[in-house]
Parts: sequence; structure tokens; C-alpha cells
Amino acid sequence: MPVSVVLRPNETSEQLLRRFRKQVAKSGILSAVRRKRWYVSKSELNRMQKKKAIRRMRRRLRKIQERQKGR
Repeated sequence: MPVSVVLRPNETSEQLLRRFRKQVAKSGILSAVRRKRWYVSKSELNRMQKKKAIRRMRRRLRKIQERQKGR
């Protein structure tokens, strides 16, 4: 997923750099590099995913309870 930007007519270097940064952020390259910085075993990865899922469910339950409480 290479990211490239071409200088447009009458475009400053700041604008070009801003466009490049936006494309890098949108493509997810930086987050992938950060995620793959260290090796994570499969069991550790599963544990982290399970934790995330639990947090997500708790957040959803809290929102549902707040909506019902307001009625």
C-alpha cells in the first residue's frame, strides 16, 4: 500500500506535506507499523482481543442502561 503525492500547480510544500500526512493516516500504514513493532504471540493476541471485546460490550451495555434510565 504505497502512498504517493504529486505536486499540484500552485501548491506549496506545506500543502503537499499535509496531503501526504492525510493519505498516510487514511491508509493505516503508521498504525500497522506501530502494531508490528514487537512480536506478539497468538495467545497474547487472543487475550488482547478478548479484553477489547469485553470493554466494547461493557460500553454498549452502559449506553443502553443510560438510555433506559432516561425514560
